[in-house]
Amino acid sequence: MLSFYPSIKPFHTLMLKVDSLHTIYVEQCGNPQGLPILFVHGGPGSGCSESDRCFFDPELYHIILFDQRGAGRSLPYACLEHNTTQDLVADMEKIRLELGIDNWIIFGGSWGSTLSLAYAQAHPDKTCALIVRGIFLGTRPEINWLYYKPGADWFFPEFYENFLAPLADRDLNKTDIIEAYYQLLTSEDEIKRLNAAKAWSIWEAQTATLDPNNNKLELFSSPHFALSFARIECHYFTNNCFFTTNQLLHNMDKIAHLPGIIIQGRYDMICPPKHAWLLHKAWPESELFLIRDAGHASSEPGIIDGLIRATQRFAKKLA
Repeated sequence: MLSFYPSIKPFHTLMLKVDSLHTIYVEQCGNPQGLPILFVHGGPGSGCSESDRCFFDPELYHIILFDQRGAGRSLPYACLEHNTTQDLVADMEKIRLELGIDNWIIFGGSWGSTLSLAYAQAHPDKTCALIVRGIFLGTRPEINWLYYKPGADWFFPEFYENFLAPLADRDLNKTDIIEAYYQLLTSEDEIKRLNAAKAWSIWEAQTATLDPNNNKLELFSSPHFALSFARIECHYFTNNCFFTTNQLLHNMDKIAHLPGIIIQGRYDMICPPKHAWLLHKAWPESELFLIRDAGHASSEPGIIDGLIRATQRFAKKLA
């Protein structure tokens, strides 16, 4: 089973001004003359980590990573204003132009798969291939699965009860859970904001892996991470990810000719495999690999192995 490439440092970083409000963090790693690949992180709102550089052979790939609006090292922190899917797609194109890249591979997991597909559909001539993982198509049924009953709560009832704790003073039979969370996460009361952010973020951490992962739980419990992650996710889900109904599947004809590899955990409780299957059926040039002993997280051994095999294949095919 393949594991991460050795840890590397960026050879260049920049803070790219993308509009009058937002400045996004961008880094470049690996071989500047190599095959360009853009890493698109999840959430939305999670930001990139050092291990995200390690899915790619640094001798073969020109690796570009960025923190999306309001996430990670981008500024302003946890900002929801001018923060839409369309804004993020435009930012990705600005990065490509800033770095002088003709076309690139797009690599993204979870929400990163959503944004990768949205970018490719907007700029198919600038995308030469996609590697996507833990498929999320940005639809209301997918959102409902994780945050409303019945759904993932059937598998994690004790964790779901903790998720609902910030809403204990409300009648849940009459409450829209995501809307109620949005009110808390945008409240002027800092304690309410942080409590809601940690409960939201911890719920996702507890459902992300096949086996419990204390490192992920510790990260998702940290106030700084949780606040941007929860606020931005809730903002996007309140607005149906700024998509029309089934937008990504309806527009697959725009990228049907592009090669793609889909890596999906068989026991993914955040983004169930059904949506990876629907994407594969709508994408003639895609290959789907269901990892039998994995959940959602990119840190799980089977997912790491599948993703690195995908990057190795495209390095041979496209270099």
